[in-house]
Amino acid sequence: MIQSDNHVHTAFSTDSTTPMEDMLKRAIELGFTSICFTDHMDYGFPSEDGKIEFLLDTPAYFDEMKRLEKIYPQIQIRRGIELGIKEDVVDKCINLVCEYKFDFIIASTHLVDNTDPYFDTYWQGIDEKSAILKYYEATLNNVKSGVNFDVYGHIDYITRYTPYMKKLRKDNLYDDIYSLKNVESFLDIIEEIFKILIYNGKGIEINTGGLKYGTNHPNPHERILKLYHELGGEIITVGSDAHETKHLGYDFNKASHILKSCGFKYYTEFTERISKFFLL
Repeated sequence: MIQSDNHVHTAFSTDSTTPMEDMLKRAIELGFTSICFTDHMDYGFPSEDGKIEFLLDTPAYFDEMKRLEKIYPQIQIRRGIELGIKEDVVDKCINLVCEYKFDFIIASTHLVDNTDPYFDTYWQGIDEKSAILKYYEATLNNVKSGVNFDVYGHIDYITRYTPYMKKLRKDNLYDDIYSLKNVESFLDIIEEIFKILIYNGKGIEINTGGLKYGTNHPNPHERILKLYHELGGEIITVGSDAHETKHLGYDFNKASHILKSCGFKYYTEFTERISKFFLL
């Protein structure tokens, strides 16, 4: 049984309004032994309507976790962060990691050419295959950047937001052949990314956000998880990418079955940046 959620967002992230304490109460209800908050820090994220986004108030973030630890001693609270990496903010990312004592750091690719694939503008004026390849090329550069992280988040994040995938979701449909094709077409560069991660002792996550968004697969897709295992990858954390309490621990039973089917026997949690393995 998976007893910890390792990818959780709260009101400290621009895209969530959920109080941290509400997430914590829900984790206790679910019987979790620990929770790792991983709110967003994306330096240089384009502003909307003049509002600066995804800049984490790190001192206040740490203070709130310290306050909650005194109130809820029955659950371990771990200090994490989801750090968006891109070439022009690498120094800021490195400095942040050095300045604060995080338990766990997820690195993610959210921006390619300063545009999030979540937005329709990313897909304009470029064919889909080239747009996806650009995302993986950016991720390959990010894993070589020198930023000290623990796992790379939702490796195939971009596949949630292709125009065709958005259309399918709008109609409550799913095309599994299309999904698998979007994996198979990019396995070479994904393998290159994984070899670098494994060589450097870094891991990946299974993110059940993909299941939540109706794609029928986690991020990354099962074929990608199998590739990571086949290459010798062992470090894998489990996270819901929850921004609301109702999604905390989302489909973790399914995640456990998926990991086992891909050859994994353990999942990973990080405390003080040190990995610990738990039986699935």
